[in-house]
Amino acid sequence: MRFTRIAVSAAMLGALAVPTLSATTASAAPATVAAAPASSCSSLPPLPYEVHTAAVTIRSKATTKSTALGVLYRSHKFTAHKKSGNWLYITDRSTGVEGWVSGTYVYRDVRMCLN
Repeated sequence: MRFTRIAVSAAMLGALAVPTLSATTASAAPATVAAAPASSCSSLPPLPYEVHTAAVTIRSKATTKSTALGVLYRSHKFTAHKKSGNWLYITDRSTGVEGWVSGTYVYRDVRMCLN
């Protein structure tokens, strides 16, 4: 009984998606539009890292038991110099503090290149 409901739901969703997809391709931009000059992503500088949690502690060593040197807050950007396991050795751009932060709570900004 449950499998039948799932199969019917999937079929209904598929039927709804087909007209949407075909309408999207029909209204696509004409092929005569000139393409923008392509730039290589490798020629661009790497993007900075950013804190994606409320706060992350800067530590003296790559372990949670080491001395805290400072704190980085959400959306704070910093420079990473090296990586050891899941830890990054960083420099806080605003204060100049250097130390280790857990890679679990920080992410590199992403750039999309359309070559």
